[in-house]
Amino acid sequence: MTNRPVFGIIACNRNTGGERAQSVMTRYVAEAMRYANAAALIVPSLPELMAASEVAPRLDALLLTGSPSNVETSRYGVTDPDAAGPFDPARDTMALALVDAMLALGKPVFGICRGFQELNVAFGGSLRRDLGDRELPHHAPEGADLSAMFAHTHTVNLTPGGRLAGVYARPRLTVNSVHYQGVDRLGSGLTVEATAPDGIIEAFSAQIGNAPVLAVQWHPEWQTETSPDAQALFAEMGRLARGT
Repeated sequence: MTNRPVFGIIACNRNTGGERAQSVMTRYVAEAMRYANAAALIVPSLPELMAASEVAPRLDALLLTGSPSNVETSRYGVTDPDAAGPFDPARDTMALALVDAMLALGKPVFGICRGFQELNVAFGGSLRRDLGDRELPHHAPEGADLSAMFAHTHTVNLTPGGRLAGVYARPRLTVNSVHYQGVDRLGSGLTVEATAPDGIIEAFSAQIGNAPVLAVQWHPEWQTETSPDAQALFAEMGRLARGT
């Protein structure tokens, strides 16, 4: 590959100025481009107008980002009328279809936060929604502003011999923690890469034929310029996208 790899970065459906918009926070796009050394295209979550199979051949890798929305519980076989939203069913549809399409083509798929949860569901796993109110809370207290939310941290233990342990060459990291949901049942074929001190899975990987999968529950795109660990994660995504 002589040119930089092209990351497809999924968009969410949000209300902006009284209208529906295809939206993704610039930090996801900019930091992936900068630290993975990649070009990027934003992929709209409009499955009624576009099939994932039309887009996947034009991408070199897929990045499923974080979002304020949650994966609908029906996607992992749970009927819960009290499940906490907001939800973005069109993003669910497009994300899961894109995962299938990219893996079928042997292309890398990466996930951050909601994207990590989407990938677990894509591999047949399920989610839990009780991680804010625990002895080790995985989210800042209600009412925290954006900076305080992302300042909420804990350590993660890296799996010996895993991909992330190879990237960092040490047994643990300190990561930000901004999630109420997380893995309940791990998807089939996924390998745990990191766990929180309370045992919650914080990162996983897979190798599906020629296609690497790597996803984390934390947010490496937040203030990446101050975090060598976050920069190293995006650099690993770029390396995998190049097939080197």
